[in-house]
Amino acid sequence: MTDTKNVLLAGASGVLGRHITAALTRAGHTVTGLGRGADADVRADLMDRDGLLRAVDGLRIDTVVHAATALRDAPMRHRDMYATDDLRLIGTGHLMEAARELGARRVIAESMVFGYGYRDFGRHVLTESGDPFGPSGDRAVDRHVEAMRVKEQLVLGAAGVEGIALRFGLFYGAGATGALVELLRRRKLPAVADHGRVLPWVDLADAGRAVALAVDGGRAGQAYNIVDDTPTGFGAHVKAVAEAFATPKPLNAPTWLMRAYPYVHRMVTTNMRVSNARARAELGWSPRHPDCAERLRALARG
Repeated sequence: MTDTKNVLLAGASGVLGRHITAALTRAGHTVTGLGRGADADVRADLMDRDGLLRAVDGLRIDTVVHAATALRDAPMRHRDMYATDDLRLIGTGHLMEAARELGARRVIAESMVFGYGYRDFGRHVLTESGDPFGPSGDRAVDRHVEAMRVKEQLVLGAAGVEGIALRFGLFYGAGATGALVELLRRRKLPAVADHGRVLPWVDLADAGRAVALAVDGGRAGQAYNIVDDTPTGFGAHVKAVAEAFATPKPLNAPTWLMRAYPYVHRMVTTNMRVSNARARAELGWSPRHPDCAERLRALARG
């Protein structure tokens, strides 16, 4: 880590944003939170270009982090993702314009492994260099995947700015897992049959640490998969939460039961293994919590 940086964090009030703030602060950086809420250091809406540029005028910023989302709850239907899609498609361009006006050296974008597609990849392990990001042709999820692709292109391809994209797995941990625990205690969360399918996960604290490392580390213009070492099916993850927090055992549910919630159905029927080798080699990041089941037990112990 080199000199202290002034970091503008879009999405600072979100669950991930709070972990990013903590990691950046521990690394000695100064964080200015950008958001729409009254608690934001700088109040602005990324969808309002002119308002955003007015709000950041006069700031001294070295690095911009784009972790803004429009999600308040877990998305259940495809339309629940539309506002976040728009933030990626339109808001990112506005934030990049603000970054250039501020003279920011580096921009770090929160991205997601689902940009590789919501499908069954079998035993294939996805890598940043070997697999296309943002493929089209899957009508149900094209809007979401395109938004992830465009967000990355706007950041990684920006002239005069060092852009880095962090492709996160599914989040869990402090600030996120509690919602699952509450649903399990109320017997409102089934464990969907995985049938051998797995998904990549990452603890939120590990995700925040990856952002802090990207302030100075990594190669400009590159994307990095930020996932743990133990891909786990969604149903298996729910069961691990129930076991760790000693909630009532979730009911086993067939996959078709989730068709009433189309976005969730696509997510839980995705089968995806993702390599974190590039992040280890170039970013200097590795998961302190390589197995979500073990980490969940530690969280439950407090």
